[in-house]
Amino acid sequence: MELEAALRDQVGQAVGRPFPQAPIQKLKGDASNRSYYRVGKPPESWVVMVMPLDATKKSEEATKGEPPKELPFVNVHRYLEKLGVRVPRIVRYDEPAGMMVLEDLTDLTFEAALEGGKNQQALYGRAVELLARLRVQAERNADPECLAFTRAFDEDLYDWELHHFREWGLEAWSGKKPTDAERAELDRTFREIARTLAAAPRGFTHRDYQSRNIMVKDGELVVIDFQDALQGPRQYDLVALLRDSYVELDRNFVDQMLDRYIQAFHEAGGERIEPGPFKDFFDLLTIQRKLKDAGRFEFINRVKGNPGFLVSIPASLRYVKAAFVRRPELRPLQDLIARYVPELAA
Repeated sequence: MELEAALRDQVGQAVGRPFPQAPIQKLKGDASNRSYYRVGKPPESWVVMVMPLDATKKSEEATKGEPPKELPFVNVHRYLEKLGVRVPRIVRYDEPAGMMVLEDLTDLTFEAALEGGKNQQALYGRAVELLARLRVQAERNADPECLAFTRAFDEDLYDWELHHFREWGLEAWSGKKPTDAERAELDRTFREIARTLAAAPRGFTHRDYQSRNIMVKDGELVVIDFQDALQGPRQYDLVALLRDSYVELDRNFVDQMLDRYIQAFHEAGGERIEPGPFKDFFDLLTIQRKLKDAGRFEFINRVKGNPGFLVSIPASLRYVKAAFVRRPELRPLQDLIARYVPELAA
C-alpha cells in the first residue's frame, strides 16, 4: 500500500492534480533491476519506472570506466530526442525517490504488432530505415556529453561476452568443462573474433534494438531501453533486430532488410556501403552476439532466478549455427563448441 501511495503521488505531482483512487497495474518486467507500474487507465494513464537507489551505476553487463554521474536513461534520452528519434516522454523524474513518470506507450510492442507476420515487410522496413537515419545523424553529431560516446564495444568487451557464453552457455549448461587444450583454443579464437570485431569503425549503437524494445503508438515506432547505448559497428543493431531471439526471420528476408538498410543509409546522407563485406561482418557479429545471448539467458535463469528467457536459447543457437555456415573458416570453433552444445553441430 505504501508503494501504491507513492506511485499515485508521483503521477499527481507530474500532472498537477491528485489521483487518489487511480488503479495500479504492475507491468511485465525484463531482465533488468527496474520495475514498471501503470497508474490510471488509458487514455489517462502513465507509467512509473521504479529504480534501485544506485541506478546511476554502470551497466550490469561488462563495461569500462567510472559509473556515470547522471542516470543513463535520462542522458541517452536527451541525445536521441535531439536527433529527432521518437522516445517515451519523461513527465517527471524524482531522483531521490528513484522514480520516473513516463508517458504510457500502451502494450503494443513491435513484436506484438507483427500480427503473425502479415505486415512483417512494412514494419521491419520502417525499423531498419529508422535505424539507418539514426546512425547517419549520430555519425554527424557526436556528443561527448552523451554517455554512449564515452564507452564502446572494444576487444575486451567482445571477449568478455564470448567467455560469458563459455561460462554459462557451454560449461554450466553442459555440466562439463573443456580440457586445457580446448580452453586454450577457445581463448585464442575468441580473442581473434573480438579483435576483428573491435577493429571496425564505431558509432552510436542502441545495443538491444529488437522487437521488445520498440513500441508502436499511434502508428509511430517508439524506441525504448536505450540506456546501455555505446559505440559499436553499424551492423550491431541490425543483428539485434534481424537476429532477434524472440522473432525468427529467414535469411532471404534478412538479406532484403540489410539491403534496405544500406539503401536508406545512403539516402540519409551516408556513404555507399558495399553489401558483400557488410553482410560477412554481420554474420561474424551474429556468432558473437547470439552466443553471448544464449549464455546470458542461462545466467539470468541461474543467477537471477528468472527462467523466462530459456525459451529463447534454441533460436539464438539456430542463428549461430546458420552464421557458422557462412563463415566456414570458423568450423574448428563450431566443432569444439558442439562437443558441449550439440545444437551447434554441423
